[in-house]
Amino acid sequence: MPIRFFSMFNRVGMAMWLLAGLTGALPAGAAPRKPPDKPPAPVCAPPVPARPPVAKPPTDNDAPPPVASDIWTEGSVTIGGGAIDYCAVAGTLAVHPKDWDDAAPKETPKDDADDNAKTAVSEASMFYVAYLKRNSEPTARPVTFLFNGGPGSATVWLHMGAFGPRRVDTAEARHSAPAPYRIVNNDQSLLDASDLVFIDAPGTGFSRISGQDKEKAFYGVDEDAHAFADFITAFLSKYRRWNSPKYLFGESYGTTRAAVLADMLQTDPGIDFNGIILLSQVLNGNLYPDQPKASPGDDAPYLLALPTYAATAWYHHQPPDKRGAGVPLTLLSEVERFAMGDYASALAAGSSLDPATRETIVAKLHDYTGLSADYLRRADLRVSVDEFRQELLRDEGLIVGGTDTRFEGHTLDRLNREAKYDPSDAAIGSAYVSAFNDYVRRVLKYGEGKTYRPMVEDIGDKWNFTHQPPGSPENGPPSQQSANVMLDLAHAMKLNPLLKVQVNSGYFDLLTPYFQGKYEMRHLPLPPELRANIDYRCYQSGHMVYVTADALTRLHDNVADFIDRTDNLPPRAGRSKPGETGCASEQ
Repeated sequence: MPIRFFSMFNRVGMAMWLLAGLTGALPAGAAPRKPPDKPPAPVCAPPVPARPPVAKPPTDNDAPPPVASDIWTEGSVTIGGGAIDYCAVAGTLAVHPKDWDDAAPKETPKDDADDNAKTAVSEASMFYVAYLKRNSEPTARPVTFLFNGGPGSATVWLHMGAFGPRRVDTAEARHSAPAPYRIVNNDQSLLDASDLVFIDAPGTGFSRISGQDKEKAFYGVDEDAHAFADFITAFLSKYRRWNSPKYLFGESYGTTRAAVLADMLQTDPGIDFNGIILLSQVLNGNLYPDQPKASPGDDAPYLLALPTYAATAWYHHQPPDKRGAGVPLTLLSEVERFAMGDYASALAAGSSLDPATRETIVAKLHDYTGLSADYLRRADLRVSVDEFRQELLRDEGLIVGGTDTRFEGHTLDRLNREAKYDPSDAAIGSAYVSAFNDYVRRVLKYGEGKTYRPMVEDIGDKWNFTHQPPGSPENGPPSQQSANVMLDLAHAMKLNPLLKVQVNSGYFDLLTPYFQGKYEMRHLPLPPELRANIDYRCYQSGHMVYVTADALTRLHDNVADFIDRTDNLPPRAGRSKPGETGCASEQ
């Protein structure tokens, strides 16, 4: 009875309201009508499935459905005086080792938890933060996948230092002041040219690995690349970006990963990337500057590090007010010619080098590197990176950085033969890690109760550097040397002759010297017509080019211009002009 009475009352009341609306009269005490509001702006939210999933009857082998971990927020960044509104997505995607079969029946869990841990299939959840420009059509918007290297490094550095919408403000070429750190609008964010996806490698950042042989499954050149390939294909499907212009951006070991990844995805499932952007490149681990001490007769790394030694000596022997002009490119071009000419011939001669020529080489090396003639004689004309960093400012009790040789730090022991830490890393590490941990929780609303791992410190002992290059038998023995992925990049460029590559390097980088990057690219097995697909850009900065404000501006302009020239889209308004052309050897 009460329900009928309530229903009748509602019908009578509704009739009175309708009658009042028709006659223009309003019930007593009713407020006048307002004009209809404008439709609300689209809310940042996951894409709606094209059709709802068909429910299947559960079976004993069905695992519980994964819990969605994506968190959507909104933001705006000002670039070039204009505001860009974006959606930010922080979350994880599950990936599996090579040859994992998603159609295979799942095993029934055992009663013993230890047995489950021993037999569980390896799996990784890869953390990412995606920035997607609002109100844009996916096919009209490039998407760039960005990652740092290590191996074993999270992508906090590119995210908070280079291209994310917010960056941490650090001091240039000196130790940054302690917290609180300034997180500022990044007017050099790459969001004006592309949507951005920052990815943490398995085991780093908020990414996690699990299962039987989990480290063996994901810690290796090929294993790591397969995980990233799995992630990218999953992302393209989830966010419907298969028909977007696509780019890879790798820094340091991330350039090694990018070369393998591009060829891997080109081959299966068949993705043509528009471009690959390499920052602080290393494609051939045998050219690593400290490698020769363990490999007598391999002198190439000494030759390729020499121009950076010269740039570093020039910088530290200049009055501080003169350093801002940057190392003269004419000096670097001169040192490059000497390195590949007289210096290369002298090292190739080995013990047969005559004393007069040896003294000539010693004098030249002294002029370029600032190291004493006596030290160069005792070093047999060959100085490794960590030896150089210890020796250059030894009399002042200082060492120079490896990541960025403009940085100085107090030596731990003046009698050491080699530098034992990197003052450039120590100068900025806290700022990046602290700022990101604050930003991801406070702004992106992700990470509560979780630990962010900027680096897996012991990963080098677990990393499998063997690599199966393209063209080798599928079941044949992999390369047993330090990874050389030059064949992978060349193979990808041959399969996709429209693939463009941009190489970006810092003159003060001794982890991956700029001249080494040029050397590698010049030795790619490519026909002449494909060599025109490679751009070179160099900067008055170190390994992390973007820690220098002017270099960050130029890096943004160069990368944005590269994307604009290769995205196969109509020219966008306000597109960037290249910020710098060529490198020292091209001046």
